[in-house]
Order: sequence, then structure tokens, then C-alpha cells
Amino acid sequence: MNPKGDLIARLTALGLGTPTFDATAEGPPHERVFHVTVSAGGRALGQGEGRSKRDAERGAAEAALAALDAQEGDQSVQTQLAQPRGRWPIYAAVLEGALEAALELAPEDATLDDVREDAARLYRDLLADLGHGPEEA
Repeated sequence: MNPKGDLIARLTALGLGTPTFDATAEGPPHERVFHVTVSAGGRALGQGEGRSKRDAERGAAEAALAALDAQEGDQSVQTQLAQPRGRWPIYAAVLEGALEAALELAPEDATLDDVREDAARLYRDLLADLGHGPEEA
């Protein structure tokens, strides 16, 4: 069983990109406890805790998978995850790079809409990774 790999595959299939795992540690070295939050598309999906970073990441991935399983039939929840609310800031050079990357990575039979969707996802993921989420409307 590989919850982290399963989560990555699931989020990719949903078009949400690759998840990020943010870890913190507390306690003395001999009693260290790690806390991990896993996010995708600028939204937290699950949290985990463990004596090692790996165990905490596994717990966070399992929690995220359980949350996705619970919401599996609810398309509105998946839509909310895929498209965070608010208006994303526009950085022309970053957007241009996302479009170029999406076009370069697109299969030959991809439609213009497919390329636009991939470019938008790349742009959102990059901005979310840099901490520049959507502005509240």
C-alpha cells in the first residue's frame, strides 16, 4: 500500500496537479513528532502526525484519500477543489510560460481547450506553490 503515490495518481486524474506536503517538527530530537499537511490547488486536503516525516506524510495522504473517497460522488466538491474561488492575480510572464509549457507538453491530438485547461492548471499550481492564491472577490 502506497497512500502517497495513490494520492498523487488520484489528484492527477482529477486534474488537480501534484500535492504538496508541508511538514513541521516539534519536540527534542529523541522525542520528535512531525506534523504534515497535504494540499492541492491551494487547499488543504488532509493532515497527519508521526514519529518520522515519512509516517506523518503517509498519515496525511491517507486522510486526504479518505476525504476524497467521502466526497467522491459530490461533483461540486471536486469542482471547488479544482477551481479555488476568487480571482487569480495575473503575472504575464508566468502565464506566458505556462501556456508555452502546456503547448509543448500537449499531445498532437490535443484541442485548443485542452491546452488552455492544462496551462491554467499549471499557472494555478505554480502560483499556489509560491503562496499567491486567488484574491477574494
